[in-house]
Amino acid sequence: MTRRAVVTGIGIVAASGVGVDTYWKTALSGEGRIGRITSFNPSRYATTLAGEIDGFQAGEHLPSRFAVQTDRWTHLAFAAAGQALADAEIDPGALDPYDMSVALASGSGGNVFGQRELQHLWGSPSRTVGAYQSIAWFYAATVGQLSIRHGMKGPSVVLVSESAGGVDSLAHAARLVRRGTAVVLAGGTEAPLSPYALTCQQHSGAMTTRTDPERAYCPFDVDADGYVPGEGGAVLVVEDLDHALARGAPVIYGEIAGAAATFDGRHRGPRGDGDVGQYARAMTTALERAGVRPDDLDVVFPDALGVPAGDRDECAAMGRAFGSASPAVTTQKPLVGRLYQGGAALDVATALLAMRHDLLPPTAGTRDPAPGCELNFVSEVTPTPVQAAMVNARGLDGFNASLVLRRYHEEN
Repeated sequence: MTRRAVVTGIGIVAASGVGVDTYWKTALSGEGRIGRITSFNPSRYATTLAGEIDGFQAGEHLPSRFAVQTDRWTHLAFAAAGQALADAEIDPGALDPYDMSVALASGSGGNVFGQRELQHLWGSPSRTVGAYQSIAWFYAATVGQLSIRHGMKGPSVVLVSESAGGVDSLAHAARLVRRGTAVVLAGGTEAPLSPYALTCQQHSGAMTTRTDPERAYCPFDVDADGYVPGEGGAVLVVEDLDHALARGAPVIYGEIAGAAATFDGRHRGPRGDGDVGQYARAMTTALERAGVRPDDLDVVFPDALGVPAGDRDECAAMGRAFGSASPAVTTQKPLVGRLYQGGAALDVATALLAMRHDLLPPTAGTRDPAPGCELNFVSEVTPTPVQAAMVNARGLDGFNASLVLRRYHEEN
């Protein structure tokens, strides 16, 4: 029989705070957590707003020997992974190390650590960097450090597909489970808020320059003008169903039923004009693999770029994939910022929480849908059974990913 991959633990760090409960309250209330950047003076930058995590202390979530070797992006992942393992009631030390893996997505790597060390290199008399510069910035550092911390020696991997990575990591985790791994940490985090990192992001031309946090990030809206960056993300425990049942897992949030990834095969402009057909193909293939019809979907969590061309393309792709079906659509990215690959992982967590609580959180940022973006947006907290959900994500320069989640029923 084919092994089935289910999610048994969730950990979240975002501008809402540290923890699943604080994030879920934010998602349901629709209270935005975006504000002016405080970690450095952003006045010289066109974009001055972000979703920052206030008061995060690395020492509360990881041993000091790991903290000094790693970047804030890795610190956030340690915090989220710790939550997820605790939520799943898994003690890695009690399991076979070769039955556990780490499959996280990575975007830009260790920006904050690298900024500090490069400033020291070029601005201090010693003209040196610390020994850990060689690894802390590296895009695979978080995967390596988490596998070391928790003794996870199974096949581990880092997925690099920009903002699509968070979905791709969950899809790969399901593949690892099917190949025999019992427990996989999947998802991703991001910490893109340093002067150097913000400069790189501005080059895309896709970030907003507005200063009103309430209307800075408005995907699918007539006022859409770009997105607001943010830090954080989610880490989830993906587990073999039989393993979860045998150990008496306290919660099974849902099952990874199907996934697909496609690539545009051509350059996509920074303002979001991608290949609608390839994006739609990712959705239809994920549905086919899950054995789910479009009209069986209870909710869709879109990429929600917030750039007019990108939003129209996404709506067109959903139209091709769903036909006459009109599933509910909701996004919470405008509340905490676009977390790149961490944002896609957070959307997966949100979909699973909606499934767990039978509640659809309201759409944030969209008040007046733009022409071509007339979707079935969730306008308020909506109690409804969620049996199947889809999470979609796109990455810069052509990455498309789609994931279908299904509620777990004991009789299945």
